[in-house]
Amino acid sequence: MKSQKKKSKTEIILDSVADGVFTVDKNRNITSFNRAAEKITGVSRQQAIGQKCFDVFRADICQSDCALKKTMADGIPLVDQRINILDSDGQVKPVSISTAVLQDEKGEGGGVETFRDLSVVEQLRREIRSQYNFQDIISKNDEIQRIFAIMPDIAASDATVLITGPSGTGKELFARAIHNLSQKKDKKFLAVNCGALPDTLLESELFGYVKGAFTGADHDKPGRFQLARSGTILLDEIGDISSALQVKLLRVLQENEFEPLGSARSVKADVRIIAATNRNLREQVGRGIFREDLFYRLNVIKIDLPPLARRREDIPLLVDHFVSRFNARTGKNIKGLSPEAMSCLMRHDFPGNIRELENIIEHGFVLCRGDMITPAHLPLELVKAAGMEKNDITFVHDSPLALTEAALIRQTLEKNKGSRTKTAAELKIHKTTLWRKMKKYHIR
Repeated sequence: MKSQKKKSKTEIILDSVADGVFTVDKNRNITSFNRAAEKITGVSRQQAIGQKCFDVFRADICQSDCALKKTMADGIPLVDQRINILDSDGQVKPVSISTAVLQDEKGEGGGVETFRDLSVVEQLRREIRSQYNFQDIISKNDEIQRIFAIMPDIAASDATVLITGPSGTGKELFARAIHNLSQKKDKKFLAVNCGALPDTLLESELFGYVKGAFTGADHDKPGRFQLARSGTILLDEIGDISSALQVKLLRVLQENEFEPLGSARSVKADVRIIAATNRNLREQVGRGIFREDLFYRLNVIKIDLPPLARRREDIPLLVDHFVSRFNARTGKNIKGLSPEAMSCLMRHDFPGNIRELENIIEHGFVLCRGDMITPAHLPLELVKAAGMEKNDITFVHDSPLALTEAALIRQTLEKNKGSRTKTAAELKIHKTTLWRKMKKYHIR
């Protein structure tokens, strides 16, 4: 009777817990199953008790890498591992599990597993992503958001677009987004890197050639302008083309026609042109390197992409995006970056911009054997360049938003040579608020 009373108390306690909890004996037969476990899995307590845990708690790790089995074998508890389960309706649910060894009154071994439903968290994450996601481009930066706002209008026209910005800022992504939003979306999108080919090869690549145009030309070959008929062509690194090729490209823009190499017959160029460059074309015009008439033909609509150093608030969003991508690609289950690792990234200037950030995250995936990328998994030069001291490291409970705020305060303080008055004015906050935030983030 005493044992029955004690059991009832345990059940009452377990049922008051918001997380799902179940216990198993040494053979992994379920011995208890609380109310939250019923709600999350859709399986009743009566159905669950006595069954094998892997028949009830159908997780993607049950057969290959059971966390509870591993904990019962080595005695090492597991904390907060993200996995997916199938509920009674066959729906996939993301959950976070923790495991521990459990012994009953007789000293016989067993185990306990707690799990938390992350469906709402994942839904919020998706909503946040969609809020800052445009086509395949992710940003919450004001400059980028303004570009997002006019992209449909740009896509609806047939005007030539010039996309400028440092290398690695995603110019081709923006070009593809314009194409995908346009009426040409069902036609071809072709990209040509004008800086990667010598003049003669680039000319034949763009305009094609006819049989006999040069030694070895034993058949006609269409160029990219013909292949992209009725579609879109991206001329990347347009600032690197020679003066001779600039003249031929100008004719395409002015008259919508060109001549393949070795041909005297003109071919119509039914294609939308988007150009991209990391160079200052206006400056090149002033130096006589780039034709002024071609510049104005290209510069009908201009999109200027800021470097990643000017949109640091996007770094946590982009990190989350790349972590998800590499998890899918590698089969790993990395949750993200530790606050210390994120702090290293927030202090970095990213001369290679988004492409460099992607490479850094891939580097972390290669070295990380756990579920969290730490500074030890980042390139050594990046960690050294961050110059992190113990007092500068943010706490584990800091959110990506807090990391962004801390990095912005540091950056603004450096810009104003440590002046709190100027920094507070630039950030549009009171000096007392700035001082409080500096203390919170351990900024000296």
